[in-house]
Amino acid sequence: MIESVGSWKGLRPLRGWRAVFVPRVPWGALDWHVLLLAAGMIVTSLVFVRTMEESDVRFGREGIVFASHVKKIAVALPFLGLGFFLRPRWLRRHAWTIYGFVLVLLVLVPLIGEERNNARRWIPLPLGFDLQPSELAKLGLIVALARALYRNRLQELGEWWGPALLALVPMALVAAQPDLGTALTIVPVTLGLAWLAGARARTIGGLCAAGLLAGAVAFELELGHGYQLKRIETWAATLDNAVLIEGKSGAAFHAYQARVAIGHGGLLGTGLGRGVANEAGHLPERDCDSIFAVIAEESGFLGASVLVVAYLLLAGSLLAAAGRVRDRFSRLVVAGVGLYFAAHFFINVAVNLGLIPMTGLTLPLISTGGSSLLTSFLALGLALGFAARPEPSLDLDSFR
Repeated sequence: MIESVGSWKGLRPLRGWRAVFVPRVPWGALDWHVLLLAAGMIVTSLVFVRTMEESDVRFGREGIVFASHVKKIAVALPFLGLGFFLRPRWLRRHAWTIYGFVLVLLVLVPLIGEERNNARRWIPLPLGFDLQPSELAKLGLIVALARALYRNRLQELGEWWGPALLALVPMALVAAQPDLGTALTIVPVTLGLAWLAGARARTIGGLCAAGLLAGAVAFELELGHGYQLKRIETWAATLDNAVLIEGKSGAAFHAYQARVAIGHGGLLGTGLGRGVANEAGHLPERDCDSIFAVIAEESGFLGASVLVVAYLLLAGSLLAAAGRVRDRFSRLVVAGVGLYFAAHFFINVAVNLGLIPMTGLTLPLISTGGSSLLTSFLALGLALGFAARPEPSLDLDSFR
């Protein structure tokens, strides 16, 4: 189908920037509640990061810089508009190019990337903005999977090979950085999209069981990096509180500090800047991977519950919006974005609560990571734009 616009001469194909972007804004069809939830999370992030900086200044520490976080938000915010105005058909036509681009970035990381904390994950860019390609790779994979599943309903075994390879290649490249936690976030997004595309629940259940079995075998044979195996062993051991306390100055340091902060918050919290995480400054990555622990301590169980409900509403609203979209490609992209936020939220919170082994993962729209903010804004813009502009579609899904 040739996309076109009307004129007094009839219909003509879209050319130039109009082939890429939609100029009109469907304000009435926009999911305003999703945008407001996202805005509330950004405000929450600004409040707590500013409090962290004030605590560092008060106790004579050099660490978190609020102005840097504001600059990252300012750099990332235009990508919300970029995603919102993008045409679904243009994105579908160029899905393979986008996927190839993010793979090239992942390949470049070992060559020109910057190493921090024994991992090479970042490519330095001007203006103090360091790009983490693994974050963009998640969105690139969502677009590629939506394109691959556009005509594929995964009813036969042979139909699984293409989508599986699309997911496994970036997973392998990210895990080699090494960044196993980020690589594993690809799994729920891929399986969720497969189920929404039409895969049988029994097949997906079998894949989950096979994956757990493979992970158990890999752990027994010590096939991972030493620190990764150590994290799993430490997590399993520190399910016993006595072991957690005993290892608080060693391997269990991060887990101990996170759980102490959350437990210290009580029902109503300690108040902004008055938590042990900010006053002592011992909690690692408290502005990024561990920011949930800080929020839970200083706003208490009630404040943390509000955040949990807000995130569930955000992810759930995106999945509900996907259900209203008739075009299959657009629906899968919107659903993929919902799964992206849901997977990140579950893993980040579960790590801080000690429900799963420790791994470094941001909390989108709240953590200070620049690449995470950029990817989150771009993904949110795509989802809002695609859901607000229904594409004409005559495929089988449109009549279900």
